[in-house]
Amino acid sequence: MNDVAKVIHLHEDKPGRVSPRLRFPAEPAVPSAPAQVTSITDRLDEADPSRSMVDGVARSLTKQIGDTAAFLRRRITGDYQVDEFGYDPHFNDAVLLPALRPLFDKWFRVEVSGIENVPATGGALVVSNHAGVIPLDGLMASVAVRDKHPQHRPLRMLAADLVFETPVVGSMARKAGHTLACNPDAERLLRNGEVAAVFPEGFKGVGKPFTERYKLQRFGRGGFVSAAVRTGVPIVPCSIVGSEEIYPKIGDLAPLARLLNLPYFPVTPLFPHFGPLGLIPLPSKWHIEFGAPIYTDSYEPGAADDPMIMFEVTDNVRETIQQTLYRLLAQRRNVFLG
Repeated sequence: MNDVAKVIHLHEDKPGRVSPRLRFPAEPAVPSAPAQVTSITDRLDEADPSRSMVDGVARSLTKQIGDTAAFLRRRITGDYQVDEFGYDPHFNDAVLLPALRPLFDKWFRVEVSGIENVPATGGALVVSNHAGVIPLDGLMASVAVRDKHPQHRPLRMLAADLVFETPVVGSMARKAGHTLACNPDAERLLRNGEVAAVFPEGFKGVGKPFTERYKLQRFGRGGFVSAAVRTGVPIVPCSIVGSEEIYPKIGDLAPLARLLNLPYFPVTPLFPHFGPLGLIPLPSKWHIEFGAPIYTDSYEPGAADDPMIMFEVTDNVRETIQQTLYRLLAQRRNVFLG
């Protein structure tokens, strides 16, 4: 007796009469195909979100360990190069720039515009305003050019003697590719096709009182212009907004500065009252703008020795930076929010 016959037989009320309510065995349900097949790992991650976080941290640590091992291997084997100025690209890219990026990206939240005005190849001289008590603006500019420029060019800063006379700082500056702010070094860099940066205000700009913020100080005698003219490279004006507020200077302990052989010893709302905590910069919102290049290749060779021409070009660069600062400040809604 087949299955159908058995069912009919069981539902007979009387011989020869079949109940109208027949119940046939139900066919087993066929599961529908899932829209997307997921792996066991994905299902575990969905069930326990902390698992995915732990895996991410583990992968990050594994990468860091691998990068550190590769860095140490290259340093031990000498598989890196250092140029005549002491520039160590491997150390700069592996150690110094990663240390600065959190400040650039998270603390100051630097916005960069006009980076296309920095040439893709060949020498160029970036000229910028200078401020902030501690010259972090130069370091942020170096990160901007290295990370935001399409060719990821290094920015070789021309710094004061004090930088290279300071223990540890001087050595790090050399490894980062920076050198003395003097014409011979500047011209060598520019002739080698490097992007150099100069801050003509010097300590007068970095150490000026907070009441004079964003008012450019004197640019000196135009030595940076003569270096650009002699090498025929363009001058790129750079305006930085945000650096003036990181350490608002409200006083200067001149006797202590002379004792320590420093250009100034700043007093800010937090330093020296709060000790080391006062050295934490305020998280102002930054904007760095690179202006249109000012070309120098049209000048005669002897123009670099003409003080009137050098003064005219210097004044043009200074006025360009000052007007750009005013424009950026007018667009800024808040010191800390931008």
